[in-house]
Amino acid sequence: MRGLEQIPWLYDGLCAVLERTGLASWRRWLAAGARGRTLDLGCGTGRGLTLYGPDVRAVGLDPAWDSLGRARRRAPAVALVQGSAEALPFRDGTFDTVVASLVFCSVPEPARGLAEVRRVMRADGRLRMLEHVRSRRAWKAKFQDRVQPLWTRLSGGCHPNRDTERTVEAAGFVIEAEGRSEMADMRRFSARARC
Repeated sequence: MRGLEQIPWLYDGLCAVLERTGLASWRRWLAAGARGRTLDLGCGTGRGLTLYGPDVRAVGLDPAWDSLGRARRRAPAVALVQGSAEALPFRDGTFDTVVASLVFCSVPEPARGLAEVRRVMRADGRLRMLEHVRSRRAWKAKFQDRVQPLWTRLSGGCHPNRDTERTVEAAGFVIEAEGRSEMADMRRFSARARC
């Protein structure tokens, strides 16, 4: 069953609504902190690809060909690659920055995907992430757990109850305090590889 994330026009519509309610400024924050060669991991329809500054050499990666087609129209000068987070087709230490915006909720094996991010990121690189995560409110976290199986099927893989920050730290990253922010169950942060 195709989910919301695999229907580009529907996903773009939902993102447009979310961007009007605050997501746009967080996407701009992600892009503003990118430096040098940047991997936009899970670039989807390319909504974030147009936000990078002129000093950024972006590469977009997404598993869905339909989404990459829309990204190509939106950002024709950006290199696009079809692939998955768990098997990134790049050499070790290729990127100065890795950006992931609403991606790791849907990666089938997030720990493996984050290990790949560490591998392709330079030692002094940064992971910049925006994600909806498991609620800090007990009642809401229980609700997320209950709806997760159905939601994951309908959405095409999204898990609303993942504790992504904990997974990022367990994968060997240190989340930096500067720029870290939360709004309800949304989080944004920058992280570096632990030495």
